[in-house]
Amino acid sequence: MTAMFDAVLFDCDGVLVDSESITNRVLRDMLNEAGWPITTEECLAQFIGKTVRSQAAQIELHTGKPFTEEWLQQFYVRRNEALTAELVAIDGALSAVKSVHEKMKGRIACASGADRAKVEMQLAKVGLAPFFEGRVFSGHETPRSKPFPDVYLAAAAALGADPKRCLVIEDTLTGVQAGVAAGATVWAYFPSHQGHADASDLTRAGASRVFDHMGDLPRLMAEFGAR
Repeated sequence: MTAMFDAVLFDCDGVLVDSESITNRVLRDMLNEAGWPITTEECLAQFIGKTVRSQAAQIELHTGKPFTEEWLQQFYVRRNEALTAELVAIDGALSAVKSVHEKMKGRIACASGADRAKVEMQLAKVGLAPFFEGRVFSGHETPRSKPFPDVYLAAAAALGADPKRCLVIEDTLTGVQAGVAAGATVWAYFPSHQGHADASDLTRAGASRVFDHMGDLPRLMAEFGAR
């Protein structure tokens, strides 16, 4: 495994933790309350893989109200309350991360477009925090967030790894684009129940492999390294 990659960089939401439906529900409710009658499916398509702040113009257009910091902070509070109550790990993620962490001798990181507080809270809640201690990177803390490569470049630099020798694990079009822009090898986690994208979109964006169960990752990496 280590011969092919110098580091493995994981996205968080939808890759390590099953948070997308929870966050999307809270956002949909708040947008409905603000006057945008957006459906669950439309909200997921509009916001998946993007920061809420980056969609401020669309929110203002559809609600007819200014996008305020107060509203955004209220969203964070309601989102975090729901995540704290309901969040679970992606099936197979705990065993996969544990195995990859061991095989890579700790050279793994979590590189998310979300805010650091959310990422660290989620990793802690599902028992993944020890594997990423000191190696959590947020797109809120880089000049640009996904689909730009900044957060992946920051993670690779912190690990002393050439981005071209990093494996990125992503689940969204925006995230795949970010990993590819960083020069990394990108594999897309795309479970069969996925509803916000099509697997072919991820391969067209540059994902060189699509897999549907996170628990398969160590085996797939071993097979890749043995080629």
